[in-house]
Amino acid sequence: VTMSEVFSYESLVHAVSGAVGSVTAMTVFFPLDTARLRLQVDENRKAKSTPAILAEIVKEEGLLAPYRGWFPVICSLCCSNFVYFYCFHCLKASWLKGKQSAPSTDLIIGIAAGVVNVLVTTPLWVVNTRLKLQGSKFHNEDIHPTNYSGILDAFVQIIRDEGIAALWNGTFPSLLLVLNPAIQFMIYEGLKRQLRRGIPKELSSLEVFVIGAIAKAIATTVTYPLQTIQSILRFGQYNNTSTEKSNLLSSLRTIKCLLVNRVR
Repeated sequence: VTMSEVFSYESLVHAVSGAVGSVTAMTVFFPLDTARLRLQVDENRKAKSTPAILAEIVKEEGLLAPYRGWFPVICSLCCSNFVYFYCFHCLKASWLKGKQSAPSTDLIIGIAAGVVNVLVTTPLWVVNTRLKLQGSKFHNEDIHPTNYSGILDAFVQIIRDEGIAALWNGTFPSLLLVLNPAIQFMIYEGLKRQLRRGIPKELSSLEVFVIGAIAKAIATTVTYPLQTIQSILRFGQYNNTSTEKSNLLSSLRTIKCLLVNRVR
């Protein structure tokens, strides 16, 4: 990969537009993300319809509760999507060199960009998960409250109390979850090629919106159980009974136990 490919204007434009787009979307749908995270982490909370869960959160914690933790989430999302889109388009430009892309190529490049993104930005996501859940009224009494004053204080407290490795909690399911954007991109690029039918035309905003929504819905449905485990691990309040010396075996055992407990 040449320096001009890594630091190209086109990659920067894709990265900035990807970050801005995701921040806008997350801001609009943030209450839904709040409801999702509560259901994933607080296993004693009954799964109802989304409006019922949000109404319950507002009643228990106030009107602004669905938007709690917005700023750290937006910071993390901005960094994460910037890294992902930048890597994706750098790798794509250097690999294809002007040739037509194929779904398998998009999948491989998507996975590579996702791995880089996970390794770089997981500490941000661990911190924002905890900040977002701070002050929540949990139905599970085993969850103890945290007291972070902001992003930097959360970093300091986690490193001091749990060790620096805790900032990468949930890295293993996150690495498996790189399949999510990779599947999404593969389906998206495939649908885009079908709509163009070999003609190099620009798609309308509505077409892009529809195929993007279809691609994301399929990718999320396929990988959702791992997203639940990822949230629990990032929150850091789970009983890890694994005695494995190997981090990989310990991670696999923890994931298996959490999945089995959820199913049970």
